[in-house]
This record gives sequence, structure tokens and C-alpha cells, in this order.
Amino acid sequence: MDQIECAVIGAGVVGLAVARTLAARGREVIVLEAAEAIGTSTSSRNSEVIHAGLYYPRGSLKATLCVRGREMLYDYCASRNVAHARCGKLLVATAPNQIPQLEAILARGKENGVFDLTRISGSEALALEPALECAAAVYSPQTGIVDSHQLMLALQGDAERDGAVIALKSPVESIDALGKGFVIRTGGDAPIDIRATCVINSAGLYATQLARRMRGLDARHVPPLYLARGNYFSVSGRVPFSRLIYPMPNDAGLGVHLTLDLGGQARFGPDVEWIDAIDYDVDPRRADAFYAQIRSYWPALPDGSLQPAYAGIRPKLSGPGESAADFMIQGAASHGVRGLVNLFGIESPGLTASLAIAQRVCEMVSFD
Repeated sequence: MDQIECAVIGAGVVGLAVARTLAARGREVIVLEAAEAIGTSTSSRNSEVIHAGLYYPRGSLKATLCVRGREMLYDYCASRNVAHARCGKLLVATAPNQIPQLEAILARGKENGVFDLTRISGSEALALEPALECAAAVYSPQTGIVDSHQLMLALQGDAERDGAVIALKSPVESIDALGKGFVIRTGGDAPIDIRATCVINSAGLYATQLARRMRGLDARHVPPLYLARGNYFSVSGRVPFSRLIYPMPNDAGLGVHLTLDLGGQARFGPDVEWIDAIDYDVDPRRADAFYAQIRSYWPALPDGSLQPAYAGIRPKLSGPGESAADFMIQGAASHGVRGLVNLFGIESPGLTASLAIAQRVCEMVSFD
């Protein structure tokens, strides 16, 4: 049976960031990924936005890790030549009755340590983005975009340089917690049994399912999972915007916002729907609702210009009508299994926070 210090389950952006950090500290690391490539699920099906840290409750993991992770991510991208842009964002109140909500988000952002936010009037916003229509806005200069695939390739390269092994097509079939270490059995084309000192469950959409199958972990410590699909639409041609445009958040998320890729092409989304099973199909009929929401801040959106683009699914820990749950980074102090860290509900701003999450996980891991 193969022996390893650290087994990281899941080769999304967070799993790769954890592997990179552990390997840089001299630990033996294997990353077990069920798919044929890295980052095929949540990590590659999002807006690729580097968030500033505006929305999350003060003191939450989402707030602290987003703000810390944002600067770590910008520094990392600059040092590794990962394509990114600090393009800025306008958070807009499209009607006067939304201005109190805008003010509340501004105050929350400053509570979280995002001090360079600027409250501007509708006319000032129009001066920045002439195609925009709004009653007032908050300008966030620290919001940006990143090429998520380049980022993951850089993290993989760093991890492998320091000795980590990325094992693709290696689905984890079972984990036995033995009291002092773990035995992991994988499937796939070349099944193996691995004895590991520590396990990092960073399986994203499958993290709760994996934890429920883990022998030696009390199921009471595994939260329920809710799947929220975000649908994205693209627009034909270029749009007359140079910054990201976000409307006021709603109960399901941050609203149908306008983001740009590094080539200047726009995409809109997500509109969130609760689903029972993983399904990435985008219904073209959802465009009707997109037009109405986008035109609240871009009235000149042409008829017939939206096309279905892609969908992403978030592993949420709170369901419809419930307050948004925080990240759950669960170590032995919570569940009693030495050497195990479970990452549950790592959705937005997980991409932004990935390096900070990795740092926190590595501080929680025990090798005794």
C-alpha cells in the first residue's frame, strides 16, 4: 500500500492552492481528481471575478478570506504572469428605493476592510460608463477579473515543482479514518489503496457526499447540501462598458450582472435556480428574464442579442429562503477526526479567496 503524508481530494482552484501550499512547506502531497482534467466543475464555471469583499457579514470566513485572498491573488498573478485585470466594478442602484441597500453594502464593505470604495451619483456613474442608467452607484476599484484556467495551471505547476503529484481519473471510492491516519481507496483505470497522514476534502460539489461515506466520521458533522445553478448568457458583439456592472443583490445571489473577460467580451449572469441534480444545460427561454434585468441598468441592450453561454453550480449550505451560509472549513476541533479538514460550501468568493483558504487549511492540518 502506498504511503503519503497529505491527500488532497479535488483538483479545483482551492484543492490546487492547498496542494501548492502544502508542497511548498515540504510535505508529500497527492491530489486525487475524479475528472480527466483539473478544474472542470465550479472552478471553471463562474464569472472569473476577483471580488473586493463587499457583501459578506463582518467577521465571516467569506469576508476575511476574500479580502486577504484578493491581495494574495493579485500578487500571485503578477508574479506568475497569470492573465488578469484590475478593471473595477460599479455596484448600481437602478431606482431611488434601492439607494438604502446600496448604502448598506458600502458600509459593510468598509467594515470588512475595503476602504477604497467610493459612493457616486447617477450622473457621475454615467460619466464613467455612458451607456449605464442608475440612480446612484458605488465604485470598487479593487474588483477585477482573472483567467481561471491559467491560474489553476500555475498552481498545478508550482505544486508539481515542489513534488506534489496530480492523479487525474482517480475517483475516491472510500476513506477509512483509522484514528491515526487514513486509508483511501480510489477507482478509475488504475485503482490503488493509499495510506495518508492527513486528508483535505476539497471535492466541491461532492464534498458532502464524500464525507458521508467516510468511515470514522460522525454524519452529524456533515451539513446538508443545496445545489444552485447559475445560468450565464453572452451577447453578440462588444458592449459599451469597460468595467463590471452589478445590480443590487437578491435572495439567491448577486443578481444578473455584467462581467467582461480578458478579451473584452461580455457575459451576463447568473440567474440562480435551485436544482436537485447536477445538470449544466442552459434553457434559452431564460433569456426573457435576462433582458428585463439587464435593461434595468443598460436600457439599450438590443433585442435578440443574448445567447446561452454556460451554467455553473454552487455547493450551497443554505437553501431557498434561508440566509446565505458562510464557508465551512472544518477541522478536528469540530469533528474530532485528527488529520482531516473538510471544506464545505466553498462557492463564491472561493476563487478570490483560494490562496487564503489554502493558508488557513495548512494551519489546521496536524501531522503528529
